[in-house]
Amino acid sequence: MKTINIFGVTGSIGLSTVKVLKQHSDKFTVNAVTGGNNVKLLAQLAIELNAECAVIANISKLDELKSLLNGHNIEADCGEDGLIRAAEREVDICMAAIVGYAGLKPTITSLKYAKRVALANKECLVTAGELFLAEAQKHGCVVTPVDSEHSAMFQCLQGSQTSEMEKILLTASGGPFRTHTLAQMQDITLAQALNHPNWDMGAKITIDSATLMNKGNELIEAYHLFPIELEQIEVVVHKQSIIHSLIQYHDGSVIAQLGTPEMGTAISYALGWPERLKLDFKRLDLFKIAQLDFEPADEQRFKCLYLAKQSVIMGGTCGAVLNAANEVAVAAFLREEIAFLAIADICEQTINLAQSRDIIINADNINDVCEVDQQARIIAKSLL
Repeated sequence: MKTINIFGVTGSIGLSTVKVLKQHSDKFTVNAVTGGNNVKLLAQLAIELNAECAVIANISKLDELKSLLNGHNIEADCGEDGLIRAAEREVDICMAAIVGYAGLKPTITSLKYAKRVALANKECLVTAGELFLAEAQKHGCVVTPVDSEHSAMFQCLQGSQTSEMEKILLTASGGPFRTHTLAQMQDITLAQALNHPNWDMGAKITIDSATLMNKGNELIEAYHLFPIELEQIEVVVHKQSIIHSLIQYHDGSVIAQLGTPEMGTAISYALGWPERLKLDFKRLDLFKIAQLDFEPADEQRFKCLYLAKQSVIMGGTCGAVLNAANEVAVAAFLREEIAFLAIADICEQTINLAQSRDIIINADNINDVCEVDQQARIIAKSLL
């Protein structure tokens, strides 16, 4: 039996993780679960999973959580401090699935106390990639990727040397506006942006997929996870989302990982590696798919992808600045306060202003990253 913490259990990745665990209740026991605001679902899952501890990030909902857990011998906690305390519980695996920058501190803390971190939180590597991986190495914590694309890369590399890689082909669905012109994107509504053609995800990630910021973040992740140069990572638009990513080797071979557009396989591989856990999930039917299409990504129409590449080139805390600006801009779009294309504009302007004010630095520790994040959010909010 392996012990596991599930950070972000009420989100889409967290719920998919629960589905996997329920199929393997003989292999895993749950220590702590955390959620953001959905206190009723958090309590329900904590009880179902027989967790030892449940943490709600929203401090105002602690009393309600305690009431819902009454009689179940499950400890209730709250806030960022509560998340850190949960991260300090020694476990075999931490599923790091908190969405956004909010997941950085709990996840980086988990590197010290968990033997393995199954990483679904993109922002850990986008905002503090070098620091995060150095901390993992320091504590001997294994990081297994949960994003379907990085899981695909990880799977394609099994049995091969990373030095044999020539290129990573990072696939992208292209989102709901893959064929839209810039003129057509001027009037995109919130409802249209939330309607992803292939994936069922939370609102923030769905908008990031529509702008291709999600793919930009994944490019940054791949850059940090695998020993490869930026120019060796190519984004390929693949509208069916069947091939999750490919590795091209220096002998000309290209190895791909295929699967249905759901997260069960990637989650189970991150939890079970180096073994594969048997799953009762929908299987891929190639005859039904019949055709796989590929096209280059357009960085002019989808400027967020271009900005992600630039953040890697600029280095330092540019990724933290980009992420902070994007979180502010996406939140404003979700409130219908700004236009769809303004998301990328705010990100670009925030980077420019941060650079001119010497906010983009080489961070020595996580506190430096946190300070940069706060300054970038102030800039981005001023641009709204």
